[in-house]
Amino acid sequence: MSDYARKPKRKYCQFCKDKVEYIDYKDVNTLKKFMTDRGKIKPRRVSGNCAQHQHQLAMAIKRAREMALVPYTVPVVSGRVDGKRR
Repeated sequence: MSDYARKPKRKYCQFCKDKVEYIDYKDVNTLKKFMTDRGKIKPRRVSGNCAQHQHQLAMAIKRAREMALVPYTVPVVSGRVDGKRR
C-alpha cells in the first residue's frame, strides 16, 4: 500500500450530530435522504447512522409507507420495447 492512499472518511450519525430525539415520519425530505432511488432503505454502513437511529429511521420510513407519504417501490424503466430487446 502506498503512502498516498487515502483513508475513507469517517461517517457520523446525522441524528446524533443534530441531537434529534424523535425521527418524524411526516418529514418526507429527511426520510428520502436515507432511501435509494428505488425506494429501499439505505444500510447503516452507507448512511453512517448509529444502530439506535437506524432502527428509528427504518420504523419512520415504514410508517410513512403505510400512510402513503413515501412509495414502497419506484417503477423501473427498462430498455425493452414491446417485449423485444434493443
